[in-house]
Amino acid sequence: MSRKSEVQRLSACFQDEGKQRKRIVVFDCRLENKEATEKLLETTGLDYKSFRQLVSKEFVISPNETFVLTTTDRTLLDHDSFDDLQDGNTLHLLQKEDQALPVPTEEHIVFLPHYDTLVRSGMYEYYASEGQNSLPYALAELIDNALSATAHNTGVRTIEIRLLFDETLWKPAVIVLDNGCGMTSKQLNNWAVYRLSKFAREKDTSINEGYVRPDPVPRSLNSDISYFGVGGKQAVFYIGESARMITKPVGSPDVHELILSKDEFERKERDKEYMYSGIIRNRKPGDFSHVKEEDEKFLHEVIAEESGKESFTAVVITGLQPEHVTFLKQDFLVWTRELAHLYHYYVHGVSGNDMRPCYKNSDHLPNIDIQISLREKPPRSPRVMNLRQVDNDMQSLYINATADTFEFKAYVEPDGTVEGVLRYHPFLYDRETYPEEPDAALAPVDEDDDDNDSGVVHQARGKRPIFECFWNGRLIPYTTVSEFDWCARPKKAALLPAECYSRFSGVLFTDDRFQVSTNKLTFMDLELQLRKKDTIFTRIVNGQEQRVKIQKEFTQWLKSCHEKWDKQVQFLGFKDIITRTDVPTKKMQHPWATFSSIEWDGKKYKTGQYVKSQKTQPIFFGSVVQFLLYGDHDGDVYATGGHVQVAMEPKVLYDELKTIPISKIDRTSTAAAIKKSINNELAKLPEKLKVNWPEDNTWSQNAVQPAGTPLGPLHVEILNKKGESLSRMPSVSQGTVKKLLIELKVVWHGPKDDQEIISHIAQHSAKWAFWFKPIENLNKLGKYTVYLNAVLNESNASVFGGKQLPSYKLQFTITEGSAESFVVGAVSSPLHVGVPFDIPLELLDGYGHPAQPPPDLKPVLECSGLDVSYEGMDASGTTFTIRRVKASGKVQNYHCKTHDLKVVLPGLRLDSQTVKISLLPGNPRSLHVTPEDDPITVENGNSVSFKVEVHDEAGNITAHPKLIVRCQVQELPPVATDCSSTGAGLLVTKPMNVKNMNGDQHTLKVKFDMPSQKNIAAVLRELKVLPSKRVSRIEVYTQDDENLVLKDKDKIEWEAGDLLENLSYKLYDEGGRQVPLTAEIASMIKVNWTADVSLEDLAQGKLPDVQVPTLVQDEHFYQVSYQDQHVSVNTSFTIVPRPDEPKQLKVTLSQSTVRMGQTLPGKINLELMDQYGNVTKTLTSACVDHTTVEAEGLDKSTVAFTWEESSHSVVVTGVRFQPGTPGSKELSFTCRGFVEHVRIKVTAGVPAQLILVNGPGQPLQVLNEHGIPTPFFIQLCDEWGNPSPDQRVVVALRSSSSALKVKSTVISQPVDKEGKAAFTVENVSGPKGEYQLEFKGSFNKRLIPGPSVKLTVIPDPNKPVSLAVEYDTNAKFPTGGTFPVFSVTVVSDEGSPIRSFNPAAVSMLLWKAEVSGTKPPEGATQLKCSKPMENEKDDCFHFRDKVIPDHVGKHTIQFALIVDQTKVLWSKQYIINVVPNDPVKLAPDCKPPTPVVSNSDVIANRTLVENMTLRIMDRYCNPAGAELEGKVVVSIKSSSGGSGKGLPLFEGKTNTLQFDLLEGKIHITRLAIIENSPGQDGSEYILHFKPEVPRTPAPLAPFELLFRFYNDAENQQKMSELSKKKDELSAAVAVYREIFSTYAELLNLLTTQHQDASNKEAALKTELKRRNVNVAQLASIPNTDKVLKEKATEAERIVNTPRRVCSILDPFRGVQDVLGKVGHLALVEDDAAALVVSWHIMGDMDCVITKTTAAARRIYDDTHGRQQVMPLDSVYCNPSNRPLPHIRNGRSLFHPTGNPVYVRDLLIYPQNRESCDTVFRNILGETILIDDLDSANNYRRAVVQSKVPCPTILTRQGERISARGKFGGAQNKAPPIERLNGHVFGAPLPLQYHTLKEEIELLHQYRSALQKKELAKNERDTHIKNLKAPDMVRKEQEMELKMKQLEEIETKLASTPARSAVKRGVEGAGETSSIITKRPRRGAKKDLD
Repeated sequence: MSRKSEVQRLSACFQDEGKQRKRIVVFDCRLENKEATEKLLETTGLDYKSFRQLVSKEFVISPNETFVLTTTDRTLLDHDSFDDLQDGNTLHLLQKEDQALPVPTEEHIVFLPHYDTLVRSGMYEYYASEGQNSLPYALAELIDNALSATAHNTGVRTIEIRLLFDETLWKPAVIVLDNGCGMTSKQLNNWAVYRLSKFAREKDTSINEGYVRPDPVPRSLNSDISYFGVGGKQAVFYIGESARMITKPVGSPDVHELILSKDEFERKERDKEYMYSGIIRNRKPGDFSHVKEEDEKFLHEVIAEESGKESFTAVVITGLQPEHVTFLKQDFLVWTRELAHLYHYYVHGVSGNDMRPCYKNSDHLPNIDIQISLREKPPRSPRVMNLRQVDNDMQSLYINATADTFEFKAYVEPDGTVEGVLRYHPFLYDRETYPEEPDAALAPVDEDDDDNDSGVVHQARGKRPIFECFWNGRLIPYTTVSEFDWCARPKKAALLPAECYSRFSGVLFTDDRFQVSTNKLTFMDLELQLRKKDTIFTRIVNGQEQRVKIQKEFTQWLKSCHEKWDKQVQFLGFKDIITRTDVPTKKMQHPWATFSSIEWDGKKYKTGQYVKSQKTQPIFFGSVVQFLLYGDHDGDVYATGGHVQVAMEPKVLYDELKTIPISKIDRTSTAAAIKKSINNELAKLPEKLKVNWPEDNTWSQNAVQPAGTPLGPLHVEILNKKGESLSRMPSVSQGTVKKLLIELKVVWHGPKDDQEIISHIAQHSAKWAFWFKPIENLNKLGKYTVYLNAVLNESNASVFGGKQLPSYKLQFTITEGSAESFVVGAVSSPLHVGVPFDIPLELLDGYGHPAQPPPDLKPVLECSGLDVSYEGMDASGTTFTIRRVKASGKVQNYHCKTHDLKVVLPGLRLDSQTVKISLLPGNPRSLHVTPEDDPITVENGNSVSFKVEVHDEAGNITAHPKLIVRCQVQELPPVATDCSSTGAGLLVTKPMNVKNMNGDQHTLKVKFDMPSQKNIAAVLRELKVLPSKRVSRIEVYTQDDENLVLKDKDKIEWEAGDLLENLSYKLYDEGGRQVPLTAEIASMIKVNWTADVSLEDLAQGKLPDVQVPTLVQDEHFYQVSYQDQHVSVNTSFTIVPRPDEPKQLKVTLSQSTVRMGQTLPGKINLELMDQYGNVTKTLTSACVDHTTVEAEGLDKSTVAFTWEESSHSVVVTGVRFQPGTPGSKELSFTCRGFVEHVRIKVTAGVPAQLILVNGPGQPLQVLNEHGIPTPFFIQLCDEWGNPSPDQRVVVALRSSSSALKVKSTVISQPVDKEGKAAFTVENVSGPKGEYQLEFKGSFNKRLIPGPSVKLTVIPDPNKPVSLAVEYDTNAKFPTGGTFPVFSVTVVSDEGSPIRSFNPAAVSMLLWKAEVSGTKPPEGATQLKCSKPMENEKDDCFHFRDKVIPDHVGKHTIQFALIVDQTKVLWSKQYIINVVPNDPVKLAPDCKPPTPVVSNSDVIANRTLVENMTLRIMDRYCNPAGAELEGKVVVSIKSSSGGSGKGLPLFEGKTNTLQFDLLEGKIHITRLAIIENSPGQDGSEYILHFKPEVPRTPAPLAPFELLFRFYNDAENQQKMSELSKKKDELSAAVAVYREIFSTYAELLNLLTTQHQDASNKEAALKTELKRRNVNVAQLASIPNTDKVLKEKATEAERIVNTPRRVCSILDPFRGVQDVLGKVGHLALVEDDAAALVVSWHIMGDMDCVITKTTAAARRIYDDTHGRQQVMPLDSVYCNPSNRPLPHIRNGRSLFHPTGNPVYVRDLLIYPQNRESCDTVFRNILGETILIDDLDSANNYRRAVVQSKVPCPTILTRQGERISARGKFGGAQNKAPPIERLNGHVFGAPLPLQYHTLKEEIELLHQYRSALQKKELAKNERDTHIKNLKAPDMVRKEQEMELKMKQLEEIETKLASTPARSAVKRGVEGAGETSSIITKRPRRGAKKDLD
C-alpha cells in the first residue's frame, strides 16, 4: 500500500461512527541501515498476547527471536499499557528497549479542536463585546442568516422570533423562523462546519450554489450579511446549549433537521466517539412523530405550521441561560429597540423611519417583516412587537429630529465606496433637538433646575462621535467615526458658533469591501481607510454626485442650517456687566451681561413688559426688570438661553424680585390676560374710605367756622373696588392675617409749619365698623385738615406693598374778630439817608388774632433830629403798611447812632407804638476832586496825583458797591481807584509821554468820572506838559567827512568786501540840546554788527568799523541804539555792496545732457566775475569775436556766439557731437584771456531699433497650448547700436498670424531703466505649422522695428480635445437591468487616444430628461468607470455593469473628463428609452390605509377598499402589463395562516370575488363585507388579490392588504388605559436600565481604546528604537514635533545638496508614448562610472525613446528630421540574463581582477524599468566596466583564450577597449566631465534620504498614536468621574420606585377581567346572533386549535 493511500485510509477510519475500532501503526526498526517497514494492524478485540502474535506473524519473526514493542516515547508495551493505546497510535518494533533508531519514523496524529471551540465560541465572542449585554447581537446573527435566506423572495420576507417562556408547559425556547429559500442537506452540512465561510463552502451542484457579489444598491441594502460561517453557531451556543435546525429548500418535498447540543458533545467525549459528526433527519413536512419529550411539545405547533410552506428555515434554541431568559422578559423593549436600530434601513427602507407629516416617501416600503413575540406563563399576556413599530431607536430619533441633510460619498482605493449622510438638529428657542438616548429622553426633568439655562449652553452632541457605521445595510454597533477633518470644528477662529459643530449626527454605509469582525460588532479598519490622504469625498445633491471642495460645501451647508433652522434668543440693548450674589455657585456669579430686551420665537420682550411664568411654584405675574446672560458681552448677541429678572405683580402684594430662566416665560399668555389677572388681584385691596355723619352736622369741604365749633361724631368704613367692607388685608400666602385700623389726625396749618393737635386710633367693631367721638377744642385761627387713614394693626403702616392704603381728608378754616390794637412789624435796618423804606403794622383783635384794618386810617410819624416823611399807605388782609418813608440829615460816617421813631394810628384803642431806627449815609450824588488848581504843571515823563471823594445828597462821604472812579488823561491810558469801601481814594496818572516836543510845551485835558454812576456829573481839569532832559535822538556820521551824516533808515552803496571806518555818534534831548557823553551813557549804546565794542571809544563818541558783504545781492541792515530805564532811542542804515574788478570767466549751461547727433538744447551764457563771484557786467559786444570753444568730437560747424545786451553776456548755441561712444565730454571756453571748463553728458541717440539679446534656443518648437519657459529679452538701441534707456518706448509682442494665439505675462510694456523688456510666453495655441513671433516698439506714435522669432507649433498628444463613445446602439434598456458596455476614448489634439488619465477622472452622468444644453443638470447621477478586462482595449475607459434606472421614460447619458480643477471635457449627449422590466406582481397605484371594519349596518363601516386601482407592475413598480389581460380573484384569509373557518364574507355571502383584468389593470369602486359577517372580534385578516394571467414567464405575486375586524370596542377601551400606564412605566424602567448598561459598555470601550492606543504606541516606539531613533526625546507631542521637524529639515537639506544632474533639454518627455531622452532615463551612483558610460554612448544621450513607431514618426516630422528617435516596438533585445564572459555553466573560467560588471547593471531606473532595461540592453549591449586598463586587458586576453567572444570594456579611469580589442588614442579616452556639457547621467539620492523618509513616516504614525492615547485616557477618567456623580445615584433610586409602580400595574392588569371574543359561524351570516359564548379554558382552546 502506498504512503498516500495509507494516510487516507487512516484519516477515513476516524470518521467511522458505527463502532469503536483500534488500529495500531507499527514500524519495524530492528535492522541497521534498512528502511523501516510500516504496517497498520487491526487490533480491535485483541489482548496484549494476541497482539504480540499478530506482530510476529506480520513481520515474520521466528519464535526464538527476541523483540520488544515501545511507544514513540520509549514506554515499554505490556498488558496495562496496551489497554491504554488509542486508535491510530504508533509503536516501534525493536531488538531491545534502548536500541537506537536506525532510520526516522513518522507518527500519525489527529489534532481536531475541542468541542468547546464551537460550544463556547459565542461566549468568547460576545463576552468580549464592550461589557454590555450582547444578547441582542447574538439574536442579530440569526436575523442576518434569515435576511440572506430571504434575499430573493418575490413577496413579503417574513422573519419571526418566538420567545416561549411558559415554564408550566415546556422548557424555555427561542425560535427564529423565516420564509427564505431554505437549505439542502449539503448546505445544512456546510452550515454546521465551524468557520466555513460562504467563499469556501463546497458547492451544491443540484442548485448551482456559489458566492456571487450582489449588485450595488443604495445604502448597500443587499442582504448579503450572512458571511463568515461562524455567527449562527456562536449565537445559538451563546443563547443556549442546544440548537435544532429545521429547514425546507425551494422545490424540495422534504424537510431536513439537524441537532447540535452541548450534552451530545459531552456524551461523545465521554464515550470516546468522534466529536464532529451528526445526523441530518429527512422527513415530510408536518411530521413531529420523532419529538417525544414532554418539555419539547411546543415543537408540535412549530412543525405543524410547515404544511403549505414552499420553503422555510427554523432555528430552535433550548437550554437557555437563566440570565438570558430574565433579560429577554424584563428588558423586552430594550433589546427590541436595539434590534430595530441594527436593522433600521432593512425595515424602513433607504430613507429610514421618517414619521414627519411633511415627508412623503417616494420609495415603497421594503417587503421585510421582522416580528417578535413573547409568551409567558399566565396571567401575563403575550406580547408582540414588529420592528417596524419601534419609533424610538436612535436612527428614528435622528431622522425625525432632522431639519436638513448633507449627503456625500467617499472613494477609497482601490474600489471602496462609502455613502454618508449628515443630519442637522437645530436649536429651537430653549432646547437642543439633538436626540438623546431613549433612556435619557425618558428621565424625569427637574423643572427647577436652572443650570441648563444659565447662559452656559450644554453642547448638543457633546463628546459623542458623529457617525454610526452600517455594513451591508446593518449596524456595526461598536464602531463609530468621531469626525472627518472637513467637518470638524476649526481650531482657529471660525465664522460659525462653536455649538453648531455639535448639532449634527451622521451615518456611514459601506459594503463588504470593508472588513468587519466575525461577530459583526466592529469594523477592522474603516476609519483608518477613510482618513487616508487619497480618499476622495464628493457631495450628493438630489441623488447626483458632484465633485466639489467638500470642506467648503460642508461649511456653507452648516452656515445655511444655522441661519435657517436655529431659533435662538437675541439679546438686545446691552446695559452693563454685573455680579450676581443670588447664584449659589461662586464661579458662576460673574460676569453677567444685562440687556433691556430680547427677541424670542418672533416675539419681543422688553423692560417693563408684563409676563407670566410657567413651570414654577407658584405661577406668578410680573414686569421685566432686565435680562441676564452669562458671559462678558458688550453688545447685541444671540444665545441659546439666559435669565430674566421679574418684579412680581401686583407690587402691593408681592414686593419681590425673582430671577427665572427665559424658557420659563409663558409665551402663550397675552398682555391683556396678564393685565386682567393683575387687576383681579388689585381689586381685592382696600380702595377707599366711606365717612358718615351720624348727627347730620356735616362739615363741607373747605368750610369756614368760628373757633370752638365741635367736629363729629364720625362713622367710617373701608371698601375695596368691589364695594366690599374690609377689616383685614387679603391673604397672599399662608402667612399671618393683617388687621386694619383707622387712624384720625387733626392738623392745624400754622404760618410756619403744620401741627398735629389731635390723634386717635379706631379698631373695627362688628356693629359700628370704625367710630370717632366729637372734637371740641378747635380754637386756633387758620386752616385745618382732618386725616382719616387706614393702617395696619401690627406696624401702624399706611403703606402696603409700596401703595398707600385708602385715606380721607377734610379741610376747613377758623376765622378771627375786629381790630383793637397793632404791633409794628420788622423795619429793614440800617436805613440810609434819602432811601425810602416801609413800616408794616399788624392789626390784632381782642384774642390777639390778626384782624382787618378799619377804613380811612391815616398814620402820623415823628422823629427827633431828622426830617421824616412818607408818600402813602395800603392795607392787605390784617397788615397795614406805611409806604416810602424817607429820613434826611447829617450823620456820622458809618457810626451807628439810633433814633426814636413814633407811629400813631388814630381811632384805635391802643393807637401808638415807638420804633428805634439807625441811619447811615445815602446813595452817591456828587464827585469831589483835589487839588482844585487849574491848570496843573508837570514835566514830560512825570506822573500827577489826585484825591477824590464820593458824597450823598446831604454831603456825607458815602461808600457803595462798585464805586470806581476813573481818571482819563489825554493821549494816556486811563487809571482808576476803588472807593467802594471808604468813599474816597488816590489817583496817580501814567508818566507823561509827549512825542516830538521840539522844545515846546503841550496842554492836556483830564477827566474824572464814575462809569457805574451815570447820574453823577464828571469833573474836568487841564495839565501843562514841559520838555524833559532825557535822550531823544542819535546822530551817526564819519569823521573823515563831517558832511557825511547817516540819517535814520538811509541806504548807501559801498564796494563789496571793503571796510567802512571812522564812524562816530552824538546824543540830543527833547529840547534839542546835545547830551554830554559819560561812561554810564556809553554803556547804554548798542550796535548790531559786532559784539566786540570798546567802551572807551563809545565814551569818546566812536563806533566800531563796518565790514561790507562780499556778495552783491547780500544787503545788510545796521543799527545803533540807546536804552535806559526810561527811554529807548535808535537809528539805522543799510549798505548795498557793488561788484569788484573782474577776476574769472563763468559758464552757465541750461542743459547738461545731449543725445548723440542732436544739438544741446537751450543756450550757454559766458560772464566775467569778480573775486567774490559777483557778475561784473564788464563784457562788451566786441568780446564775441574773441570767444572760442573746444571739445573732443565737437562739431564746430554748428557752434555760434552772440551778444546779449540785457545780461551783458556772450551766448553760445549749436553745440553738437559727432556719432560715437556715449559718455561725458569736456567743453573748454576762452574769452578775454579767461578760460573755463564744463562737462556735458552725451547719451544714446533717438530710439531707432529693437534687438533680441537673449532668448530660447533655435529652432523653436512648442507643443500646442504649452508655453516657452525661457523668456525673450529685448534691448532698445539708437541707430548706431547704442543701448537706449528711454522708458517712454513701449515694446509689444504679437503673432505673425491670427491663427496663432499667444498668451504672455504681458503683451506690451515699456522698457526698464536699462532699455530692456522681458517677455515670457505662457501659452501658444494654434494649428500645426510655422509662425513668427514679432517684437515691435512704439514712441510717440512712431513704430520702432524689432526682431522676429520663428516658431513651430506641434500638436500636443497629451491635450484632450474630445470624448469618443462606443456602445451597442441596438440594445434595449429594461428598468433595473444592466447597461451595455460604454467604451469612452479620450482623443488628443493629434487624434490619438490618451491613456494617461486616472480612471477616477472619467465619469458617466445619467438623468431623466431630454437633451438640454451642453452639460447635465444638477442632480444627475454620477457613475464611475470599471476596471478593464483582459480582452478589452486598454486605450479607453469602460463603463460596465451599470444599473439601468428603475423608472421608465427618456433618459440622457453624457460622459465627462475632469482635465484639471478648472476644466471639464464633455461628450455629446445620448438619449435612451428605459422600458418596463418583466411583470412580477400586482400592486396598487398608491398603498391604501389599513382598513378597519365592523359588524355594522352602515356601509361605510363595512367598506374594505374604495376607488382602488391595481396594476400589473415590474419589481420597480412601473406599469408593465399594458398588453396583458386576465382576471383577479379576491379572497380573505387569516393573518395567522390558520384554517378558513369563521372568516369574514364579502357582500353576497361569498368568500371570493372576481374582477376582469384589462390592459394590465383593474379598478375596484367599492369592496365591503356583509352585515353581521362572521369573524373573530379584534382579529387581523388579509385581503388577498391574486392575478391569473396567461402567457407570463413567471407567476405574478398577489397583492395583500391587512385589515382589522371588531364587534365592539367597550372592553378594548378599559384594557387600553391600564396598558398605556404599564407601557409608560416599562419604557421608563427600560430607559434607566439602558443608561446603566450604556455607561458600563462605554467604560469598557474607553478602557479598551486606551489599551489599544497604548499598545500601538509601544509597538511603534519599539520599531523606532530598532531603527536607532532616540525614543527618550518622544515623551510628548511637542517633543515629537521637534524631532519630526529636525528629520524633515535634514531630508530637505539632502535634497537641496548639489549633486550630478543631466542638463540635456528634453521637451518631449511626458508626451504620450514618449519615455524621454536617453540621458534622463537612468541614474548612476559612481562618478567615474557615470563619466565613462556617458562618454561611451555620447551619440545616443540625446536620442528620444518612444514606445511606438507612430510616436517616433510624429517627432521626426515635427522636427523635420533633426531629432534622432528610437521606437521600442521596433527594437529586439534578448531578454536572457547571460553571465559575464568568464563564467560558464555557473563556474568561473578564471579569477578576474578589477571587479568586472556589466555596465547596464550599474544603471538605476527611476521609472519604466522594463522599457528602460530594453533601451540600455540595446544601446550598451554586453559592455563591461572594470577598474583599470591593465585589469581590462588581462580580462579580455583570458576571455579570448577561453574561446569566448569579449564585448567592449570600459574602465573607471576613462579608457575604452573595443570589442575588436582596440584601445588607446583620443577617441578611446573619456574627456573631463566638464567637457561633456552636462551630457552625463545624474546621481540618485543617497540611501540616507530614503532612511529618513521611512523614519519620518514612522514618527507621524507614532505622534498620531500618542495623541490618541492621551485622548483616550482623558475620556476614560472623565467617564469614571461621571459614574460617581450624584445624578447617577438619584437615577438608581428613581428606577427602583418606578419598578415598584410597574409591579402594581401588572397586578391590576392580571386581575382585570377580559371580555371574551365572539365568534360567528357561516350559518349565522347576515343574521343577528342571540347567543354569547363563554370564555373557554386554556386547555379547551388548545384542543380547539
